[in-house]
Amino acid sequence: MKLSQLLASSALVLSCLAISAPSFAQVKNNPDIVMAPLRHSPQQAPRQARIQIALLLDTSNSMDGLISQTKSQLWTLVNELSEGKKYGQEPLIELALYEYGNSNISVSKGYIRQVLSLTSDLDDVSEKLFALRTNGGQEYAGQAIMTSLEELEWSKNKQDMKLIIIAGNEPFTQGNVSYETACGRARRDGIIIDTIHCGDEQTGIKTKWKDGADCAGGIYMTINQDEKSVHIPTPFDDDILRLNKKLNATYFGYGAQGARYKERQIAQDSNAISMSPSVQMKRAKMKSSKAYKNENWDVVDAYKKDDSRILEMAESELPAELKGKDKAERKAFIEKTSAERDVLNTQISELSKKQSAFVKDKRKEMSATKTLDNVMVSAVRKQASEHGFAY
Repeated sequence: MKLSQLLASSALVLSCLAISAPSFAQVKNNPDIVMAPLRHSPQQAPRQARIQIALLLDTSNSMDGLISQTKSQLWTLVNELSEGKKYGQEPLIELALYEYGNSNISVSKGYIRQVLSLTSDLDDVSEKLFALRTNGGQEYAGQAIMTSLEELEWSKNKQDMKLIIIAGNEPFTQGNVSYETACGRARRDGIIIDTIHCGDEQTGIKTKWKDGADCAGGIYMTINQDEKSVHIPTPFDDDILRLNKKLNATYFGYGAQGARYKERQIAQDSNAISMSPSVQMKRAKMKSSKAYKNENWDVVDAYKKDDSRILEMAESELPAELKGKDKAERKAFIEKTSAERDVLNTQISELSKKQSAFVKDKRKEMSATKTLDNVMVSAVRKQASEHGFAY
């Protein structure tokens, strides 16, 4: 096409547009003219990023100290990770739990058992963890890793953080599945492997625990599994525990399992305080965070996720507090309870910050310990930061 023809064609198109589109003056003087709305490409809200962690714990005879430390530091780990943000949102934290090296488990399964698949139900994680018992067996680390890789529903999204933490004390080379093979599979799936040797650093290096971490981009750590965490009393402890009891009173179970899950919530508080008062306060802090969600049994959390579900629910499925109430009354009760919970969560969160600062200051005067909270938690938080979670 010649230049003159192109210019003429363009002028014709522009004149047609001028005829078809009303001018500002025409619209102003003729209210019957309706302007078409400007169309924008819809902006999709960023998804909530996930942090998926599979804990693989050696439950052979010598590992009572490891299990005890894990019980004590579970809430520390969740609290530390839940404080990060990605895409402006707190992460969805999912935990899975495996035990290996326990002779109560069939040898055909490599003495490996999935205790819990990936879940955000943190009370369930606590319940299953406190039920673990040690017994002698063979510790097949490579097979334990491979089993978790094959059985769990790992995220396919590269923006999510996926991590296996395996802890034990026997050589990393035992069993028919080599740790190199398992590490290769983890690398291909974008899953990091951190290793925790329960013993001295050099022994862990000689028995390939460090290699197990290095081959999948993870961190090698050592702990003294028999060392006890020291509880440091603070002026904020009693208030945190008092508010935690009030917080429990804002949960109301629905459905066939609601009452049992409510009892489970109280039982896990008791399990935490049986370890030490500081563990109970860490659990209280976790319960005040967005990581603690119970829409599968609590009416308030379920209402936040889908209000119509609770408002339309059959009366037989409701807790006693909502029976005999119409939709308006249900809504008023739930929203009032939700507001009360929000206030309690804020109060616990603020007191927990003061409590943590007090403990941190006191720890400066004490010698450092090689317990799970001082080793694993700081390492995992560093890895989360490297995955784009801002702390």
